[in-house]
Amino acid sequence: MNTTGQRDSGRPEGLHLSPFRGLRYAPERVGSLAAVTSPPYDVVVRPDGLTHLESADPHNIVRLILPQAETPAARHQQAADTLHRWLAEGILAPDPEPALYVYEQRNGDVLQRGLIGALELSEAAQGVVLPHEDVMPDVVADRAALMRAAAANFEPLLLTYRSEGTRVGATAAIERAAQRPPLLSTTTEDGFSHRLWSVTDPAELAEVQSDLSHRQALIADGHHRWATYLRLRAEHPRGTPWDHGLVLLVDTARYPLRVRAIHRLLHRLPLADALSSVRGSFRVRQVDGPLSRAMESLASASAESNAFLLTGDGTYHLIDRPSPELLARTVRADRPDAWRRLDATVLHATLLDHVWNIPDDPAHIAYIHDTVATVAKAERDGGTAVLMHPVHEDVVRELAREGVTMPRKSTSFGPKPATGLVLRSLAH
Repeated sequence: MNTTGQRDSGRPEGLHLSPFRGLRYAPERVGSLAAVTSPPYDVVVRPDGLTHLESADPHNIVRLILPQAETPAARHQQAADTLHRWLAEGILAPDPEPALYVYEQRNGDVLQRGLIGALELSEAAQGVVLPHEDVMPDVVADRAALMRAAAANFEPLLLTYRSEGTRVGATAAIERAAQRPPLLSTTTEDGFSHRLWSVTDPAELAEVQSDLSHRQALIADGHHRWATYLRLRAEHPRGTPWDHGLVLLVDTARYPLRVRAIHRLLHRLPLADALSSVRGSFRVRQVDGPLSRAMESLASASAESNAFLLTGDGTYHLIDRPSPELLARTVRADRPDAWRRLDATVLHATLLDHVWNIPDDPAHIAYIHDTVATVAKAERDGGTAVLMHPVHEDVVRELAREGVTMPRKSTSFGPKPATGLVLRSLAH
């Protein structure tokens, strides 16, 4: 980048979203479009959710994003072979011309619309796209090996930006597209309806690009995929499809996202042991159920201090008001106050690392988005569910702008895009 804020090519800094020929399911070749979709790979609760999706349709996208085989190499090769077979059989087929895709999700009063496209991954974009969470290197390595083997982006990551709230530029193009008949329309079992349109008109594409060219985006969901895109781009020469990655871009000034917490399941820590270890360092109170009422108690406590709801045996226990001395001893002092006050920071730096001495690896901790599923699994396994209260989007965005990353899996923005509605091939 030069001193004028322009790329050396003369284009302004910002987001550069390119059209691409989407790979989509042929509706006549599958039972239903809903039956072949999946939540994002890291939201699928395994093994129950994986089995359910695999049995929904023999061509469910989960066979590409979470292939099952004995070794990682075999899994990745299986996904590549499956993709090639489905293309040869016409299960998946490329659209006739490159497009940006307007994607709509609706459920009751929740309405989200955004643009799916291929985002340029230049060095400049790494300062324009803001991550806010740490990633696990082994997950990035696994996702990279999968994309490398299949030469495809199977699911978009979710980016957000904030316009001035006026219906111009990209927002205007989105809303014009939504007035036309969609390419596809389906309703998934979670009650969300999904519609997709293509934008191919050169004037509309130019309008979108002009608007986005000075925007900055926050990664709302997909930090591991973003890190994977950057790794794969670095492996390939410039001027190839690996210079871009598949994203869904949403203007939260027009379509605000919901921010939810991601809960922790501690497989090997019984609830009684978890509670006994925190007494004296946190205030510990048993609160009334059912779960919805207990979560209301957590929300009230979170307004005043760091707070967590612990359960696993049918009872609910609120822990809050951590000892200031303990926090001073365990939480890094070289970070902004907003980061030091995060529940996720206190959970990882204070509780997991020092009070419970639990390593952050899959053998000890599972990250689960669904509250009910987290509790049910804790009760079934004899472990402890640590339920969290969500962080406000403004806090996330401000920390990201400061270049400060939050502990991984600190937030869950939604609604998340359904996987399987449009894929991107990097093979040609």
